[in-house]
Amino acid sequence: MQAIPENASPQSYGDGWKCDIGYRLNAGSCVAVIVPMNAYETNRAYGLGWECFHGFRADGEADCVAVAVPKGGYLAPSGARWHCLRGFTKLDDTCQKVNLPANAYLADTSYGSPWVCDRGFEAVDDACSAIVVPANAYLNTSAYGQSWTCERGFFQQASSCVAVMVPENAYFDDATYGNGWRCERGYATSGQACAAIDVPENAHLDRSGNRWECNRNFRKSKGLCLLIN
Repeated sequence: MQAIPENASPQSYGDGWKCDIGYRLNAGSCVAVIVPMNAYETNRAYGLGWECFHGFRADGEADCVAVAVPKGGYLAPSGARWHCLRGFTKLDDTCQKVNLPANAYLADTSYGSPWVCDRGFEAVDDACSAIVVPANAYLNTSAYGQSWTCERGFFQQASSCVAVMVPENAYFDDATYGNGWRCERGYATSGQACAAIDVPENAHLDRSGNRWECNRNFRKSKGLCLLIN
């Protein structure tokens, strides 16, 4: 059985031993815990055996130094570090006041830009510039990408909104892709027009109404529907 060192006691269960309160394990021996100023004893046999008071932090293994909170900052709840107040941003060991540009407000985030432009403005370098909304468009709420959307009945073309021209035998389509219109049932897109679908014998319009498919027991071949033998 391993000899129990000085300032140690047997474990309450099983084999082995543990350091007495006020001592900690170090290289197989139990050495006295030396509590530095501004610290308290943890009564644990592991670790340093002490922790710094609130508002202090460990400096190495033998000292507790006061947490230096800069102007514009506050002591964190842990008591061992600091954070900047709202309206300030961390720069090295200081809290610098946020330079808020016109038409902007402070952001509720600890990362990225400390400010956000007001609705109708966008960040350009260190300022907020008015968003130019073309005719027949409106501001959207997207945080990224295009900041405006064309009104219903118009589609985006470069930086403007162009009216959707619905051809004969078609109707307006609200989809955000395509031509802005769809052909009526029985018609198919042909360039910028809708052409009547020539349904061959033994075929019928499919579910979309803009294509045809062969009847049961027939297969498509060169634009015709041939009986399956």
